[in-house]
Amino acid sequence: MAHPSDINIDYVANLARLALTDQEKEVFSRQLGDVMRYIEKLSEVDVSQVEPTAHAFPVHNVWADDVPQPGLPVEAALQNAPARRDNMIVVPVVVE
Repeated sequence: MAHPSDINIDYVANLARLALTDQEKEVFSRQLGDVMRYIEKLSEVDVSQVEPTAHAFPVHNVWADDVPQPGLPVEAALQNAPARRDNMIVVPVVVE
């Protein structure tokens, strides 16, 4: 793992497509260094007896019964539409 002082903040900023000021580079370089040091610290923990999991706790989907219900009235569905025509929302053309 790269040492925190080896971080090339200009290279990282370029990858992220960020234009940083010198002050931002200093701040973000220090913060990124802190993150890297924390990751190094975590790598010291013995996890050889820990079973790999995607979540720390069991995850269960809780689904409501699929029971048909009446939909919104047309006026309620269209009340925030920026433009409408014949009970439909008008949107800009994206494909011609």
